[in-house]
Amino acid sequence: MSSLTLRIDNMHCGSCVRRVTQTLNAVPGVAVEEVRVGAARLQSGSDDSATILAALQKAGFPAHIENA
Repeated sequence: MSSLTLRIDNMHCGSCVRRVTQTLNAVPGVAVEEVRVGAARLQSGSDDSATILAALQKAGFPAHIENA
């Protein structure tokens, strides 16, 4: 598994954190370590980054990978 740190736009409150956490947990092969306003840290199997970013975009939270 690889560790990813994401910068996530449009997060403002605890509800946003909860929604992003639920979105990430729904992506197969992803283990969420931490979600806070504006960022998330997770473990991902293989190269799921495009799937992860697409899921967040669909939920209304555009994101980009801080490191891989």
